[in-house]
Amino acid sequence: MRIAVLQFSHETVTFLQSDTTVDDFIYQGSPARGEALLGSQPRSYIGGFVKVAREFDGVELIGIESPLFPKRGTASGWITTEAFERFLGKMISELKAQGPFDGVYLSLHGAMGVRGVPKPEAEIARRVRAAVGRKAILVGTFDPHGNEDEEFLAAADMAFTVKYFPHYDDYLQGERAARTLVRAVRGDYKPATVTLKVPIITPTVMQWTGASPWMDLVQRALTWEAREPDAYVNVFFSFPWSDVPDVGLAIQAMTNGKPDLAKAIADDMADFAWRKREDLVKAAKIHLMPEGVALAKKACAAGRTPVVLADHSDRSGAGTWLLEQVIAQGLSKTLIATLADEEACAKLASVKVGDPVDMAVGGRLDESAGAAVPIKGKVKYVVDTQGRRNGPGQRWVAVEIERGNVVVLSPYLVQIMEVDTLRDAGLEPDLFDVIAIKSRAHFRRGFDDNGWAKTILLVEPTQPFLGTVRLEALPYRHADLKKFYPYGNPTFP
Repeated sequence: MRIAVLQFSHETVTFLQSDTTVDDFIYQGSPARGEALLGSQPRSYIGGFVKVAREFDGVELIGIESPLFPKRGTASGWITTEAFERFLGKMISELKAQGPFDGVYLSLHGAMGVRGVPKPEAEIARRVRAAVGRKAILVGTFDPHGNEDEEFLAAADMAFTVKYFPHYDDYLQGERAARTLVRAVRGDYKPATVTLKVPIITPTVMQWTGASPWMDLVQRALTWEAREPDAYVNVFFSFPWSDVPDVGLAIQAMTNGKPDLAKAIADDMADFAWRKREDLVKAAKIHLMPEGVALAKKACAAGRTPVVLADHSDRSGAGTWLLEQVIAQGLSKTLIATLADEEACAKLASVKVGDPVDMAVGGRLDESAGAAVPIKGKVKYVVDTQGRRNGPGQRWVAVEIERGNVVVLSPYLVQIMEVDTLRDAGLEPDLFDVIAIKSRAHFRRGFDDNGWAKTILLVEPTQPFLGTVRLEALPYRHADLKKFYPYGNPTFP
């Protein structure tokens, strides 16, 4: 049994001004092929897929040359047509040259935005199908923040989507994809799928599955999977910062040759989501930046530390609004990790611990990032780190400024998800009262679910910039908000 493995994954913030180009996907280790690709995600989708696929006798995995995650991650906008065609074209040519294949595994995201390509993941599936023929079984894995409809499964056979946010189960979904793909190739699994779009749109910061109502939605999916053998349920939460035609909540159900059961499961899940729509769109309290920092200051005075200040809205990583408020309101012992500034990091490329720093940092990229903020202090740490689980290495420079505050500068957006990420970098989070980070809900895996933070405050700037929960302020061109709850009056059967 010969199975091709491919990856093309990006969560595209189409409202950012910076396009994602060919160069963003090219760095040491990317693109990857063969064993380099198969070993690129030991704790994520591909890692789980490879582990289980190789447990079966007679399975050969072929890693097709694929780009890894772009170096700027989600801090970049539309993928250019040139980049999409270049990397997908290479994949298709390798599939044709190395075939035939019994199956193909696609490690995707679901919220990719490509200029001139309305539904990129579906287009990838269509082209792969044309290259490998109808007999091959195609399976994809997805992030829950996908904007998917029925078109991917019109060309592919199966899909498995992460259920939790933070994403605890991507390795598990890779395992499921491998096991079910092998069964389907052998004729033991005959996928019957149903996809339903539900006219609800929510900012991702609302979609934390550690509390109701999103936890309830996930639990209902898990209950169906437990009740019905060989049934699988996907919930695409949606990613509203990709201005694409298939944005919005989606439900997928898959069974082993039982289309009526798949429809019943999908109907039940969609109806449940629609009944919970008001709770789904109001699941988190968001503070404007001045209010949030003031509340952090009160929490410190009351001893409710450590405090996490999470700027969920900063999509470039260069936003200085939080740093401005920390300085203006006199917050002390705050670790700001990180502020993205490629230019500043280049200027500080040769600094050592103890060297003075006097420069303006952050901002500048566009209005959502704000203005550059002057800082003056000394280098406290210099850190070489991967910064992403599967991306190019980064060099961080931590600068200690007034009141015991430390600003960590990184070239690109970094979401700090675990306290141990800071510890491993030598940044000693336990010495600070406040940790200020750029993250939506991913940080909860290392700061909240384990009980580490005593106070958590989600913040965004006063003006509704591109990462705002006030979606009505964004310049959508390809999606009509009036077709979605809570911005219009859609009906749902």
